[in-house]
Amino acid sequence: MEITLPVLIVGSVGLFFGIGLAIASKKLHVFTDPRISEILNILPNANCGACGYPGCSGFAKAVVEGKAEPTGCIPGGSKVANAIADILGVTTLLNEPMMAVVHCKGGKNEALEYSDYDGITDCNAAVLIGNGPKICQSGCLGLGTCVNACPFNAIFINNNGIAEVDPKKCTGCGKCVKACPRNIISLIPKVHKIFVACSNHDRGAKVKKYCSVGCTACTLCVKATPSGAISMENNLPVLDYSREENFITAAYKCPSNCFSDLVKFRPKANIDTKCDGCGECVAVCPVKDAIEGEKGTRHVIKKDRCIGCGICLNSCHVHAISLWGAGSVKS
Repeated sequence: MEITLPVLIVGSVGLFFGIGLAIASKKLHVFTDPRISEILNILPNANCGACGYPGCSGFAKAVVEGKAEPTGCIPGGSKVANAIADILGVTTLLNEPMMAVVHCKGGKNEALEYSDYDGITDCNAAVLIGNGPKICQSGCLGLGTCVNACPFNAIFINNNGIAEVDPKKCTGCGKCVKACPRNIISLIPKVHKIFVACSNHDRGAKVKKYCSVGCTACTLCVKATPSGAISMENNLPVLDYSREENFITAAYKCPSNCFSDLVKFRPKANIDTKCDGCGECVAVCPVKDAIEGEKGTRHVIKKDRCIGCGICLNSCHVHAISLWGAGSVKS
């Protein structure tokens, strides 16, 4: 009897709390949509925050709740967006893939410095101390703040001391854009391979005193782009990537070489036997002596002079010109 009573008491207490926990679990149960875990499994799980939510789990929950678009995972791209759309049973419009570019190429060999920086290897720290050692107050400091911010190892400091983006690794998340204290990194459509690699707002001879590849605001790139896809703002060319323009001629005409072209080898134009020698291609070609031939005879493209801009293609009324060879992106 002495043993039975405590056992009954403990058993009753256990039964009471067991029933209470069972009731509580029913009442307090929070339903978790199984689609959240399905979406989470197909995300890159980089937790980069490019979607605007705290990590991949936050984004997955927001998508299921209708607060975020299936295309919100920038690193995942079209593959992840389509997979999310399939899980949700919806259709989605894919965003144009973007990539980061650094608007500066004035490194150790091109840009002068007024002091030696011997401090913390961080661009923010350098900016706090006299705004960095470069005379150009808009140039890349090359201390790797953007490198540390990139979750995909898509940025590195090249041998010339300038931050450079690997287009193959870049997902367009924009983390580096926010990290750069000088605001010289931006996102451009990945399909385009040419951008202005300068952020300096000075002009003329003043720029040349401290950077050999700085934009002097000469406006030759604007004149070389009759489509109007380039305009000048605060002494810098602004490229409108929404236009049907490849900017090859603008880059070629720039006397300061301040444009960057990610394509190493561009295709060359070729004139076939249909050519009637009208000479229209010669008239529109931006490169002197790149096309030769007598009036009324088949013309020839000088491959060592052709820049692959393609302007001559539209000028040929007999469609005798085509581009030969595939472009090769720099690695």
